Amino acid sequence: MANKAMDYDLSQLGSQMSQLTGVRAIMKDIIETLRQAGGREFINLSAGNPVIIPEVEQLWRDCTAELLASDEYGEVVCRYGSSQGYAPLIEAIVNDFNQRYGLSLTDRNILITPGSQALYFYAANAFGGYTEAGTLKQIVLPLSPEYTGYGGVSLFKEALLAYKPTLDLDEKAHRFKYRPDFSQLVIDERTGCVILSRPCNPTGNVISDEELTKITELAANQGNRNQVPVILDAAYAPPYPALNFTEMKPQFGGNLLHCLSLSKAGLPGERIGVAIGDPELIEVLESFQTNLCIHSPRYGQAMAARAIASGKLGHIAENVIRSYYQNKFTVLEETLDATLPKDVPWFLHRGEGAIFSWLWLKDLPMTDWELYQELKKHDVIVVPGSTFFPGLKEEWQHKHECIRISLTATNEEIATAMRRLASVVEKVYSVTSSAKI
Repeated sequence: MANKAMDYDLSQLGSQMSQLTGVRAIMKDIIETLRQAGGREFINLSAGNPVIIPEVEQLWRDCTAELLASDEYGEVVCRYGSSQGYAPLIEAIVNDFNQRYGLSLTDRNILITPGSQALYFYAANAFGGYTEAGTLKQIVLPLSPEYTGYGGVSLFKEALLAYKPTLDLDEKAHRFKYRPDFSQLVIDERTGCVILSRPCNPTGNVISDEELTKITELAANQGNRNQVPVILDAAYAPPYPALNFTEMKPQFGGNLLHCLSLSKAGLPGERIGVAIGDPELIEVLESFQTNLCIHSPRYGQAMAARAIASGKLGHIAENVIRSYYQNKFTVLEETLDATLPKDVPWFLHRGEGAIFSWLWLKDLPMTDWELYQELKKHDVIVVPGSTFFPGLKEEWQHKHECIRISLTATNEEIATAMRRLASVVEKVYSVTSSAKI
């Protein structure tokens, strides 16, 4: 009997949540391109997957061996645990952060989640969306472009609101940097929560201490009403994975919820996110987690507890992971400086952290999607930049002039890909110039 295609009636929410957003929406095209490659060898600079660095992999192998040999293995794997998280991991984080940053954290300040993406889903829907009175509370992204995953975290798409940045431009050096536009940014009684990443995926931007403080103060000073929580995505920040290439000081306390992830520290498959914040904030998010999935998987938590308590994860992050990716960014920018024409208005975002670079091609004669397709003809895969502007309501030509370039290939592949990119860009602009003559 032949299988018959099944049709299902989805709810409004089901239809929304079954749609792919951001980078995930173009992954099907990328996968299909690679599948049909034949003898062609593509340089894939689209991936957000971290590189398997030998020293990092060995750390997690050692922690796994310790767990397997311990008396607590059965307790970790064969029993349910607390919704808040695995107690030894919470203790290790409390001790490490108190020692590093002079804090006074207790276990009540910590929540362990199944990845930081789940954490943003909890927060966006606990504080954003419709109140019982029917008022819409906005989820504000104060600096666009931003992490594409924020586009799918809210159950109410209309709640997401992003703001255009200002641009610091160094035309001679072909560099630029996004900054929050405080003349436009509004955080008021309509705001449910604020979300931003530091360092930022996709741009590598690190907003300054002063800018972050100003945002948290705007969110805290709401007169007689409750404070607005600021959800800080520190997935690339110190102390682990420490993927900041410029000095930055992590901030804590008040209405700021500091959220870290161990994905870029070598454990993306284990899905471990950590929220550090006010106990009242933690309690709300813990209740959300209890209703959704009871608690985070404990195997990876037990591994992470050992890596953090021993000090080995912090050491490897600062001395291996950071330098590994910073070197790749140096290869990329030196190649672009040497090969991209000086008379073309190209601008590389200053590389301040994360595992990506962000290239703006001002007055690009085609869309970012068309450039993506053109680069594929030359066996280079990047990500069109327009996928990284979730919540931006107004049209902005700039969002169609950028591409994200991953730093997860080899140095040789990055250099080769940038030379090919430079050749394509030169031809694209020269054709337009010729047409104007």
